Amino acid sequence: MWQRIGQRQAPFWERSRPNPLARAQCSTHTCPVSEFQFGGEFVWHPTPELIAQSNLQRFMNQRGLGSYDELMRRSTTDIAWFWEAVLRELDIQFYKPYSRVVDLSEGKPWAKWCVAGEMNIVHNMLDKYAGTKIDNQLAIKSEIEDGTTRTLSYKELREEVNKMAAALRGLGLGKGDAIGVFMPMVPEIVIAMLAIIKIGGIFLPLFSGFGASAIVSRLNDAEAKAMFTADGTYRRGKFCAMKPIADEAAAQIPTLKHMISFKQVGEWQMENVGRASVSRRSPPKGASHIEEPTERTSAEDPMMIIYTSGTTGKPKGAVHTHCGFPIKSAQDMWQGLDLHPDETLFWMTDMGWMMGPWEVFGTLLLGATMMLYDGAPDFPGPDRVWQLVDRHKVTALGISPTLIRALRRHGEDIVHRHDLSSLRKFASTGEPWNPDPWTWLFQNVGRGKLPIINYSGGTEISGGIVMGNVLTPMKPCAFSGPLPGMAADVVDENGKSIRGKVGELVIREPWIGMTRGFWKDRQRYFDTYWSRFPDVWVHGDWAAVDDDGLWYILGRSDDTIKIAGKRVGPAEVESILVAHPQVSEAAAVGVPDPIKGEALVCFCVLRKGANGDVDPSTALRTSLAAELKANVARDLGKALAPRDVLFVGDIPKTRNAKVMRRIARAAYLGETLGDTSALENPGSLEEIQRAQKS
Repeated sequence: MWQRIGQRQAPFWERSRPNPLARAQCSTHTCPVSEFQFGGEFVWHPTPELIAQSNLQRFMNQRGLGSYDELMRRSTTDIAWFWEAVLRELDIQFYKPYSRVVDLSEGKPWAKWCVAGEMNIVHNMLDKYAGTKIDNQLAIKSEIEDGTTRTLSYKELREEVNKMAAALRGLGLGKGDAIGVFMPMVPEIVIAMLAIIKIGGIFLPLFSGFGASAIVSRLNDAEAKAMFTADGTYRRGKFCAMKPIADEAAAQIPTLKHMISFKQVGEWQMENVGRASVSRRSPPKGASHIEEPTERTSAEDPMMIIYTSGTTGKPKGAVHTHCGFPIKSAQDMWQGLDLHPDETLFWMTDMGWMMGPWEVFGTLLLGATMMLYDGAPDFPGPDRVWQLVDRHKVTALGISPTLIRALRRHGEDIVHRHDLSSLRKFASTGEPWNPDPWTWLFQNVGRGKLPIINYSGGTEISGGIVMGNVLTPMKPCAFSGPLPGMAADVVDENGKSIRGKVGELVIREPWIGMTRGFWKDRQRYFDTYWSRFPDVWVHGDWAAVDDDGLWYILGRSDDTIKIAGKRVGPAEVESILVAHPQVSEAAAVGVPDPIKGEALVCFCVLRKGANGDVDPSTALRTSLAAELKANVARDLGKALAPRDVLFVGDIPKTRNAKVMRRIARAAYLGETLGDTSALENPGSLEEIQRAQKS
């Protein structure tokens, strides 16, 4: 199973582990950097008590596995054994048992899972808990921007999902019908999601900040029959209407027949698109119990389509099934994040991004509690995140490096105003870390005691390729390695396994959460991931492994900047910029240059109170820009010195805080911006344009 293309090398867990490298050398002319700083010292070690109580250790003990290395070897060379063990451990129940876990007869890209099995994932998230202890536990804690809080137990959530499922069936909706959900991050979005899946429908999550055109392109592609929406939501104290956007979109979707609108708690309006609306009030809490049957579906029936935007072409609809995305989500949460039923997970996200459904599927399959927040992370004050952790006794906090870069500029005093003693761990995803923000979170928020479980994968993965865990020690910005069941590797341009050098991140064996393809575009799926090396998934990230076996993700390979023949990754430049005490955030892009081919342009956000924070034309800012250029030239070489360093109040980001470098570059160059539907802060584009002209 571990036969490499070219010379065979042993998996990383079988290799000797001398002192960590100080630097990784570039493997080929195609890698993003000439050198990249990584390695360093371990700063966090698990206690014996934490190891003994962990889900991962218990899983290994029950199967007679003597070490984590042995688990990794077995999970990636005997994938049927491993994923069947995960299904059993998660108590995934089937109406009709599967005949075998995986079928590779059509090739690895087209793996089929839980062959001939029948199940519905909602049964495993809600129905099977009826009458058990979990039924009375909290499934959802919720807060909106004005401070209003709500909770739903597993029993209450199941009852609300049953009511909505009955209403959907009353509209003639059922198995195989695609239904969009364009709503704020409130409990009703979970009710809508689970009701769709319960009736055998296909859930289409939509970013709550989308405009009409983004909704139209996605729902037309999926031939959606209905759409959930809401009157609107509040963002930084301002009401943002959603229903008018949904109405505008609905008029352009020929297949759409029904609109279901959330008005307020307990009230929904259902209307036939294009006809007079008929208002119906769902039964209030305490009404007679509705026992609505859960649709019996194939384990491989489509359950969800998540659309992801690339740098070119129309959005890709990643298809996920009942036995795919939810199982991988729960496995990552259970083995990587070490989430237990008595815990509350809060991930600052939106249902339109994979971490929204991931949080719902994973917590409910594990019998834990999810925390939902609808609002800005720094409103009405920059301590809102820490407030939420304190008030709702969050035990696992999921953040992005970009969010921490933004929050740390406000200092550590606002962190210490709140009781964060409930926290057991952090988790992070979305962007590569820079050392300084990572250290700030670890030392000032986690007091040097809490692990930061780094997590990287994607929508098409259903979660993570690489992740931290609570069994192995950690270094700043690093990953412990691939998750169990993920046969990940780092390779050069010929597909040969490499260590101590930067290369392409690949996966050599199928896994249960892999997308079953792109909706109505089988060839695009194959071309995107499987066409470069035979039977190898190429993910599109640069990665490296140090001599201690720790992994590093260095950014998207399509973000690479090439200056006079020398390649550099944005993360490397940005790490140098945010290491300066006056810079809190940074984005680096390449722009056309008649001599060098490309030149480096950097956008920086200053920390609160930094010199030159008022007037971008002051001599102080000019001096700071020169200093930052010199820092980059010092660390990367004069040839890679930035052409421009511009100071802005914000950098274009999605709601889950992923930096949109492509759009920042287009704004700087005055080019057509393309699809900006995912942007959380469109005003940042005007700032870039103004900064470029000044």
